[in-house]
Amino acid sequence: MSSPIYVAIDTPDLAKAQELAQRVHNHVGGLKLGLEFFCANGHHGVREMMKFDLPIFLDLKLHDIPNTVAKAVQALNGLEPAVLTVHAAGGRAMLEDAKAAAGINTKVVAVTVLTSLDNGDLTDIGVGGQAEDQVARLADLARSAGLDGIVCSGEEVAMAKRAWPDGFFVVPGVRPAGGTMGDQKRAVTPREALDRGASILVVGRPISLAEDPDLAAREIEATL
Repeated sequence: MSSPIYVAIDTPDLAKAQELAQRVHNHVGGLKLGLEFFCANGHHGVREMMKFDLPIFLDLKLHDIPNTVAKAVQALNGLEPAVLTVHAAGGRAMLEDAKAAAGINTKVVAVTVLTSLDNGDLTDIGVGGQAEDQVARLADLARSAGLDGIVCSGEEVAMAKRAWPDGFFVVPGVRPAGGTMGDQKRAVTPREALDRGASILVVGRPISLAEDPDLAAREIEATL
């Protein structure tokens, strides 16, 4: 069985991205390429990273009017990413159009509440209730719009899994026990996230900034 760990490659430097992928590719299940990487390297960069024969998670968090998002998704179909993100807050029509525009081998998942936000941040942007309430609302919307799953923190994934048993759940911001939280406010350990129902785990700095990224990936894998 492939590892559920997707290493987050958040760098504009293609050579550094390739070096990291080369070092960890035997102990991760996929590569997550974010906005920073894509803005710097575009389709060419993604194709270069595809050479490691690992699934590509293209984490672009698309959020615009439905027609614009649909055309953006269509423009990515040649890359055939395994996973593509859009923002659930874009609304039902945007989510439906994004899924309709995606290739048959691409899972479209909706970002609910970023793991860098807490309840106070949600209040600041006019969202009432707790983070879990908002995740539940947006997960229900994503499911009814025909998406494959959602992105949420490890704190909400068990709740989401109960409501959507066959959903695909991406949990970012996981941190090994005793690890530095950084800008993550709702993080859990990789083992906790998996036990609660995560389909894949996105791990960034604990691997990418480690002195030995391959050893860090192996140590996390050993806890699962």
